[in-house]
Amino acid sequence: MRRGLIVAAVLCAGCGREKASAANDSAAGSNPAPRPSLLVYVSNEVSQDLSVIATDRDSVIATIPLGARVRGVRVSPDGRFVYVALSGSPRCPPTMPDADCAKLPVNKQKDGVAQIDVATRAVVRTMPGGSDPEQFALSPDGSRLYVSNEDAATASILEPNTGKLVAAVPVGTEPEGVAVSPDGKLVFVTGETSNNITGLDAAAGKVLFHITVDQRPRDMGFLPDGSRLYVSAEVGGTVSVVDVAKRRRIAVIPFPEGSRPMGVRVAPDGKRVYVCTGRHGTVEVIDPATNTIVGSVKVGTRPWGIAISPDGRKLYTANGPSNDVSVVDTDSLKVIATIPVGQSPWGVAVAPPPAPILPR
Repeated sequence: MRRGLIVAAVLCAGCGREKASAANDSAAGSNPAPRPSLLVYVSNEVSQDLSVIATDRDSVIATIPLGARVRGVRVSPDGRFVYVALSGSPRCPPTMPDADCAKLPVNKQKDGVAQIDVATRAVVRTMPGGSDPEQFALSPDGSRLYVSNEDAATASILEPNTGKLVAAVPVGTEPEGVAVSPDGKLVFVTGETSNNITGLDAAAGKVLFHITVDQRPRDMGFLPDGSRLYVSAEVGGTVSVVDVAKRRRIAVIPFPEGSRPMGVRVAPDGKRVYVCTGRHGTVEVIDPATNTIVGSVKVGTRPWGIAISPDGRKLYTANGPSNDVSVVDTDSLKVIATIPVGQSPWGVAVAPPPAPILPR
């Protein structure tokens, strides 16, 4: 009996604290745990899942399995949904000959764009995204989604609200990067082997023009006013500056020897352009006022995907071979955290969590 009293006392040792905590939670309202200030979504190509990072602690808080090769990732303007490009095509590294890649199994039924509910972390549906969807961009109002289809030389246009594929537009060969102008009127798609970018009318889905850039263009970023577009070129080792109104390239920014310019993100205030350099292992910083490189920071192994917080204070880079994400303080240009994620992280997106839906 005395042993039972001792066990009961031990089990109840925290009862008072639990009641006090419950009372405090009740007094604070029905939401005891504060929402993280931002959420970061990382697509992991080999482990076929999505890592969710909370920026208030810079650590993974959830992993969402997707069951297909994942690459491009974006968040709806209201933060309610995450969209992820899924592919049933094999992953073929640059060192693999095309003939060997062609022998690997392909499952086109896995191709599509997954729509994930942020609150439940469940896949709502998988929308048709054309063949082997890779990168994509959302219109500013979230009503349209523009997808690059590398093996089909097309850009697919989806309506997330209906889940329907509304058009497939021929663009440059091996399209990859996609960017929508801030006013939502233009869509640009890179052509990796045609070494150009294609400008589309966003509403009509029609090709308007092509602009030649350097070899193997990968990604793009607009200045906030939409006046200029920065285009990375992996093989060319440069970033092209495009005057959008004049529809022509106005400058070429050379990168350090050994750089492979990849992911591009522009600071929210437009004062900096950040570019991942792949095997060079850095993020280079461009000053748009002079179109010169003004800073550099060493991050993880072969950074590809890159995202920036809405306040411009943090950068997140996906480092494929090292299976982690680097967090960079943009003021000091120093890595302040390294976060383990899934296998071969590819894309990154940052957004505030959705506001809670209040009962009527």
